[in-house]
Parts: sequence; C-alpha cells; structure tokens
Amino acid sequence: MVDIEEDYLFSQLDSLGVTTMLMLLSEEFNISLDASDATPKNLRNLDSITNLVQSKLS
Repeated sequence: MVDIEEDYLFSQLDSLGVTTMLMLLSEEFNISLDASDATPKNLRNLDSITNLVQSKLS
C-alpha cells in the first residue's frame, strides 16, 4: 500500500506503480505524459504531482 501523504512517494512505487500513475493522470486530465516525466522530482509527493499536471495543462 502506498502512503500518498509520504514526502517521498516515488520511493514507494515500483515501475508498474509509476506507469499506472502516469496513465491515470493522463486519462483523468487529458494530458500527455511519457517516461521522461517519471522522475523522483515529479512524483515526490502530492504537491509535485499537482505541479506536473498543472505544467502539462498550461
């Protein structure tokens, strides 16, 4: 189980978890995400994920 309140969310995810997260974000927000977006900086915590989505929506 992944603790979404954890400050180092990326470290809790395996490759399937990262892929699933990117896929769900892409579908939910109708944005284009690829492997280069799957970085510890972008997936560190909820704030960083929010920033990633907002940057793709801009």
